[in-house]
Amino acid sequence: MAYGKLLYSSFIYGDLEAGKEQPEYQIPDLMRYLPRYYWESPEMLKLQGTIAEDIGELRYYALPNLLDQFFIKTATWGLDYWEYELGLATDRSNSYVRRREIIQAKLRGSGTSTKERIKSVAIAFSGGEVDVIEYPEEYRFEVKFIGVLGIPPNMAGFLAMLNEIKPAHLGYEISYTYTVWNMLKPLIWNEAGTRTWSQIRTYGG
Repeated sequence: MAYGKLLYSSFIYGDLEAGKEQPEYQIPDLMRYLPRYYWESPEMLKLQGTIAEDIGELRYYALPNLLDQFFIKTATWGLDYWEYELGLATDRSNSYVRRREIIQAKLRGSGTSTKERIKSVAIAFSGGEVDVIEYPEEYRFEVKFIGVLGIPPNMAGFLAMLNEIKPAHLGYEISYTYTVWNMLKPLIWNEAGTRTWSQIRTYGG
């Protein structure tokens, strides 16, 4: 049963580049494991030859791909298992990049300091500098995205994770960084006219 899943599963072979010619793989000699009286049997030679080709293909393609699943940055079909272990919902409509962000954020959110956990999770989602400002007397905190202009991608995923790890009694607000006028000096008016207001607000020079 395991052999059939490994050999024919689209999860493994679906990640291979379609139409690309693949290098030859090594086919093992299975006949040497059998008693000598089988060596003269055409049926056994054919059977073992077919099995050997499958094993060679499995060893060449599937095993390296399987190893990739042990690391979040390279996992593809294995993300299902990461999500299961961390208690996350599996949504295959999300890209691998988005799903990896959520997994990494979940792992980073296992620390002891609430502020540092939130900051670490925010960095995992935005990929840039983040500051977390606490207002204890007001029972709230502010998450400021500093290193990325505009709204980081996958904010819905970040907010879902934030609501999971933050103390229930604390409110919060989110602040984003946008372009200031001094940063627009290198941008001539003709070029500015080709951009939307949203693009200008996140123009980084």
